[in-house]
Formats: sequence, C-alpha cells, structure tokens
Amino acid sequence: MDNKFIPYGSQWIDENDIKAVTKTMKSDFLTTGPKIDEFEEKFADYVDAEYAVAVANGTAALHAASFAAGISKGDEVITTPITFAATANSVLYQGGTPVFAAIDKETYNIDPKSIEEKITDKTKAIIPVHYTGQPCAMDEIKEITDRYDLTIIEDGAHALGATYKDKKVGSIGDMTTFSFHPVKHITTGEGGMITTDSKALYEKLKKFRTHGITKDESNYINETDGPWYHEQLMLGFNYRMTDIQCALGISQLEKADKFLKRRKEIAEKYNNVFKDMEGIEIPYQANNTNSSWHIYVIQLELDKLTANRKEIFEELQKENLGVNVHYIPVYYHPYYQKLEYEKGLCPNAEKLYERIITIPLFPKMKDKDVKEVIKRVKNVLNKYK
Repeated sequence: MDNKFIPYGSQWIDENDIKAVTKTMKSDFLTTGPKIDEFEEKFADYVDAEYAVAVANGTAALHAASFAAGISKGDEVITTPITFAATANSVLYQGGTPVFAAIDKETYNIDPKSIEEKITDKTKAIIPVHYTGQPCAMDEIKEITDRYDLTIIEDGAHALGATYKDKKVGSIGDMTTFSFHPVKHITTGEGGMITTDSKALYEKLKKFRTHGITKDESNYINETDGPWYHEQLMLGFNYRMTDIQCALGISQLEKADKFLKRRKEIAEKYNNVFKDMEGIEIPYQANNTNSSWHIYVIQLELDKLTANRKEIFEELQKENLGVNVHYIPVYYHPYYQKLEYEKGLCPNAEKLYERIITIPLFPKMKDKDVKEVIKRVKNVLNKYK
C-alpha cells in the first residue's frame, strides 16, 4: 500500500447530505427558516434534553452559555487547562476570570477534588470538559455545585453520543455546549448547539444569539406600533446558524449512531494492539462512562524511549500521519501569560502535555487505514526503544 496521508480527523459527507443541503438552497429560506427549529428539536431529542439552541459555532455556544449563566466582571469560573482556548475565553468575553483546576491523572478530565479546593466566594460556575469524549465525574461535580449553588456549563464539544451512568451528555448539567466543526462527530461546516432543561435559560440563549432582539409580543416592554415591530431587550450578538447548515446537521444527525459505532470500533482496534506495547499508555476509561471517542490520545512513556515527544511527533509526520496534540495548557498561551497566569499552575496537566500525541481516528477510516496507522506508529516507536 502507498504511504498515503491520514489526517487525525475528517468529516464524512455523503450524497444524502448533499441532497439535503441542495433542497434547502432551492427553498425560500436560506437562514432563520424552518430548518433551524427542526434541527434544534431533533438534536434535543437525541441528547434527551428539553431544549436546544443552534448557534454559529462551538465558541459562540460557550459564549452564549456563559452569558445565560450570568457570568460578569468579578466572577470566577473553574475549568480545566487541557482544552481548546475557547472554553476559558468564553469566561473572559463576559468579564469573568477563568480559574484552572488540576486534572485527574487517569482520565485527563478535571479533578472534582481540585474544583472544591479552587472555590471562593467569587465562584459563579464550573465548566467541565469531556476531554476526548469521555464524560467527567459528573456526580461528584454536581454534588459540589449543588452545595455551593453554582452553574454547570458542560463543554461537550468532544462528547456527542457519550453517556455517563446511562445519561447522555447534553442532559446532565444546567447547559451543555457542542461543536459541529468538520472533525467533530457530526458537522454543519461550522456550527454549535447549547442544550438545557431550563426554559428560562433557553429564552436567554435564543435572544442572545439574535442581537438580544425579540419579536415575541409577550416579551415586549413598550406598546407595538404595528406588525413590523420588534424590541432589543439586551445586548446580544449575531450568532445565528443558517438553514443550509441546519439541513446538513439534520442529515448528519441521522448517521450519528453509525459514526459513533465506527469510532468505538477503531478505538478498540488501537487498544488491542497498543495496550501491550512498550512506550505507549492507552486512554483509560472510567467505570460507568461510555466515551464517544472524538480523538484517540496516546501518552508516551518517555522513560522507556530514547527520544522526546517532539522527535517522535516529527517522525510520525514523516510517516504521513496527520498527528496533533490536544492540548497546550490554556494558560501557556502568550495572551494568558499577559494576564499573569504562570506556568507551574497545574503540574498534572503540564506533565501530560509533554507526553501526548493524537493519532488518526474518524468514522470514514477503513480497516486498512487503521492497520496503516498502527504499523506506522510501531515503526516510529521501535526506532527509539
């Protein structure tokens, strides 16, 4: 077999998806039309939530949820450093302060014990991130947030279809955010969603994504001038998703379980080979959780290898693998350094960062692709034993 390039993630678009999008493009509505409601209703049903609000992207989802939670200047929000910067940025957008907690050494998710240690009288919310698709220890987190009267915003960008004690991610916390970037479980090109069981939060989220404007007469403060009338009740943003994107999302959602099954099959193939391979630590899976396997992250046992992570990463690239690293600790970024976050803040996260590599995993991979990834990873690691 030729040494073809295999990316770490990729979308899977089929003819049904293309037909769905084309049909909507020929309709009367390209945006703010009926496909928005349809996608939201079907998505809420899929994750067992009462409500869902479609937005422009996963970052917009986090920002909207932070707004709806009432985060403002002076508030602190506890989250994990092992995440994409958008998780913490959403707190900054609202004038709040991200507080980074330690991660669990086994799951790489936020450690509930560290959450409680970080709580102050300024703490407003917790944003647990279901890293790689494995749910966080939500019972412990909920017990803490209930005791301190805090809001839970779950970052479920990695976790569509994942379950925690038979509950779907999206139906556990006060709000859960999702991303539909092309490498995620389903895609709308760009796009995001927030789910909640709270009608009050749902109404806030809907207004926030549309400039804070309402056309619902029951929400008007002043008398109307006529049928054209609408009111801006707060300062919101244009975070709307289009009908074109929602048509694609509806079609993709129909295949979500198929995609999820394939991701698990690939992860199992990796686990079976890598679990006995010296130099690699495979992802740990906690009891009572069912990961959606957004990404497959290996941790290098550097004490058993003669190369560092950079050297191994570059060798894997030479093998034509689109490897990646998820993630640089958020507070390592220069912008956060300017905000006076210092390295050394979360030792577990920093040690993990030095050792992890994300290898390819996406539903469209064929078995021969999986075998190629395994072979190339073996080839590289065998050089450094």
